[in-house]
Amino acid sequence: MTRRTLVLGGTRSGKSAHAEGLLTDPVVTYVATARRYPGDDDWDRRIARHVERRPAAWTTVEAPDLPELLAAAGGDDPPLLVDDLATWLTGVLDDAGAWEGGGTDEVERECSALVSAAAACRTRLVVVSAEVGLGVVPSTRSGRLFRDHLGSLNARLAEVCDEVFLLVAGIPLTLREAGGAGP
Repeated sequence: MTRRTLVLGGTRSGKSAHAEGLLTDPVVTYVATARRYPGDDDWDRRIARHVERRPAAWTTVEAPDLPELLAAAGGDDPPLLVDDLATWLTGVLDDAGAWEGGGTDEVERECSALVSAAAACRTRLVVVSAEVGLGVVPSTRSGRLFRDHLGSLNARLAEVCDEVFLLVAGIPLTLREAGGAGP
């Protein structure tokens, strides 16, 4: 059985819907990593669209301590769907003060803890993340910081996942199949 799956893709690529479709269990724990921002109606509408798409039997956990949640998951727990690492990392960068030039060690510790927890997770795990490393060099320090940390986190997480997909224009491309080393 596939235990860990990473689903990557760009904005509006269909990565979340694809990840949701991978789980056929009647009960799933949907781990929503996005933080809510007071007064950001557009962000609230985006979150609402994701909520509307989920089956009613799924449980939602919002903005958790992600490494702790993955480490605590037991083999008899429902599958976990984490959506997504880009919003989780944004929160980590915020909390560490990394946008202002500090906190690099704290960000690295959190990312390492997440990868270790994913590798040891004892229930079915599907993780969604944005693919940001396709050649554009951001013009701002904060953009480069985010791109570099997320690219590194995606690569490290891919190493511990049984299967990895990349969604392009709604089409899933298999980068690693369960039981194999890739295409």
